[in-house]
Amino acid sequence: MKFPLTSDSWNHEEIKQIHKVIKSNIYTYKGKYVLDYEKKLAAYFKTKYCISTNAGSSANILSIASLFFKKNNPLKKGDEVIVPALAWSTTYMPLQQYGLKIKILDIDLETLNVDVNQIFKSVTKKTKLIIGVSILGNPIEAKKISDFCRKKNIYFMEDNCESMGAKDNNNYTGTFGICNTFSTFFSHHISTVEGGFVLTNNKEIYHILLSLRSHGWTRDINDKNSLLKKNQKSYEEYCFVLPGYNMRLTNLQAAVGVVQLKKLKKFIKIRQTNQKIFQKTFDKDKRFYIQKFRDTPSPFCFTLIIKPNFTYLKKKIYTALKKNQIKFRLITGGSFFKHPVKKFFDFSKFNGSKNVDYLHEYGFFVGNHPRNLKKEILFLKNVLNKIKT
Repeated sequence: MKFPLTSDSWNHEEIKQIHKVIKSNIYTYKGKYVLDYEKKLAAYFKTKYCISTNAGSSANILSIASLFFKKNNPLKKGDEVIVPALAWSTTYMPLQQYGLKIKILDIDLETLNVDVNQIFKSVTKKTKLIIGVSILGNPIEAKKISDFCRKKNIYFMEDNCESMGAKDNNNYTGTFGICNTFSTFFSHHISTVEGGFVLTNNKEIYHILLSLRSHGWTRDINDKNSLLKKNQKSYEEYCFVLPGYNMRLTNLQAAVGVVQLKKLKKFIKIRQTNQKIFQKTFDKDKRFYIQKFRDTPSPFCFTLIIKPNFTYLKKKIYTALKKNQIKFRLITGGSFFKHPVKKFFDFSKFNGSKNVDYLHEYGFFVGNHPRNLKKEILFLKNVLNKIKT
């Protein structure tokens, strides 16, 4: 038996949709499926606006950039941003690229999220933005953080790229911030192979994002917005008002996204069932910490962190997994502090890095898929049980 990290979630429906686009001969972001996909995403997550992008990473870049171009209270170089020590690399990269100072908080070794009280303690008068990351489908206490930020006049942004469909207080994570980012990469909850999107309820941010996504021009926004001068018309298509990018989703990808979105609830339910099987199978295994979920999770994968008394087994465990064709990898991006790229950042530690560094050294995950994995999970357990302690 093989246990891959990911599996294909497409079938004949996605293929049929692709053929429709080919027949239409309209492949770019101007095709009908892009707008349809964005409308459906906004409706699904109950937000006012959605902007599709060519990657979740692009969604993060555009979101950070948009806060620099707000008319009132924009972010500025040197402003302080609070982030968790465990996230994917592109949670951090835009912060460096836009000259922000980052304060990094250690994680809880079981939830893999940052404790909300640590977030509150870390805030100073210099703090302008908090980025909340729901790690691997485990929802952060987004409402608490959002309410706190509102009182303190601090921006709150959610990087929800690993947690599509998770909920906090009966509302989807990825809807609480001024900007909220998602990924639709091949291995994620829905797949357009590459892709992402931003959700927002802020009209000004929406217009800024539309411009930034398409070279910084005004072509894709209506006449009533803050980016245009008085009496200027948006049909002046090649009027560039912001230092933008080309980060657009294609009509082909959006067409697939429309089909995948219809399947999201089913996919999440299967992933949740798999997680319950994994939890039951490994809950009493004294060798590992496994991720503890709160509220309504949308499980991305299965994490295993070797406990201190069993770290001597690391080499045996990794060897056994490889021998039995069980694919595994570092949990998310591992510890920020373990990567050479940190030398380019202006950063500080708030509460050390003991937990995230331990996870980096002794943690790994195996895949959760939108199909039943009971056989694979029991196979994994059997392989690990054969390792002599």
